[in-house]
Amino acid sequence: MNVAYVFKTDMSATFQLATMILPQLESGTHVASVCGMFFFDDNIHILSEGNEFGARLGKLAEEKGILLMACDQCALRRGYTEGDFSECGSGTLSPKGLVAGATVGCFPQLYGALSGANLDQVITL
Repeated sequence: MNVAYVFKTDMSATFQLATMILPQLESGTHVASVCGMFFFDDNIHILSEGNEFGARLGKLAEEKGILLMACDQCALRRGYTEGDFSECGSGTLSPKGLVAGATVGCFPQLYGALSGANLDQVITL
């Protein structure tokens, strides 16, 4: 089963991702194949350079080809990209201070990046 996760709820990246999903992915016991992860609000902090869980996630994403994308507007508000809010959703903003391989974007970029993933489910936490 191919899945993508959307981390929307407060602390979902800190709790469900960091303490459940990430350890299962690392040990090979998660069962589902994770194609991508999209982060909203303060959940994007897990992707910051220097974050232990973000470093582990970045390494795993590189090995398994998992998309890591932070909401561009959320990233702009928190200093993880530079630009103007009018650019949000355009795909022109670049990440800054995020783990290697992580990107920023909005739904159009997310849809494009996951278009060939043959997703069975998108799970919002």
